[in-house]
Amino acid sequence: MDYTYLDIAKMIDHSLLNPALTDQELEAGCLLARDYDVASVCIKPYYLKRCAELLAGTRVAPGTVIGFPHGGNRTSLKVEEARQALADGGTELDMVVNIGKVLSGDWDYVRQDIRAVREAAHAGGAIVKVIFENCYLEDRHKIRLCEICGEVGADFVKTSTGYGTGGATLEDLKLMRKHSPPRVRVKAAGGVRTLDALLEVRAVGVARCGATRTAAMLDECRQRLGQLVK
Repeated sequence: MDYTYLDIAKMIDHSLLNPALTDQELEAGCLLARDYDVASVCIKPYYLKRCAELLAGTRVAPGTVIGFPHGGNRTSLKVEEARQALADGGTELDMVVNIGKVLSGDWDYVRQDIRAVREAAHAGGAIVKVIFENCYLEDRHKIRLCEICGEVGADFVKTSTGYGTGGATLEDLKLMRKHSPPRVRVKAAGGVRTLDALLEVRAVGVARCGATRTAAMLDECRQRLGQLVK
């Protein structure tokens, strides 16, 4: 094996964004993420403050989404969402680009939209992952978005929300890694549900992966490494 348990666990952003999740399920999800020592929890915005409380003193980062899931909010509202997330204890923010503006080729708007959220987040010590929603885009859009994210100092480029018509593909992940500066990491979201799938995206340079089947993947990881399963 060319990986440790921690290598794999710290690739996972445990996703708690399903609109039907109850408060009890959100709390249980935060505790699961804490127990498995993943990279972060990405949770519905209203529950972020409680999430940060549950994760206090751990190595698991509390995070949430901005402009989710369609990206169509005014930039000023996305910035206000980011500031609220910071006030609630968030340290990782996953923002959705304005998809219609991308498809319109209004790159100045797209650049400013991303930059404004990045500036607000970085001012509060948080990182920003920029969600493209690749299922609606052509390769030329994805490439230009990677270039812009590099120009404005985003921390991650991310394939999808998980709520569009498609999720992460190996082709898109390779494209995003190729066209992003080395300091900009790549996150896969949507469709990575097994340990083998996670290892496959890791092999093409993915640093993080949004996941809902966290326990199953990490239990299998422990089994393969000959470790006790929780």
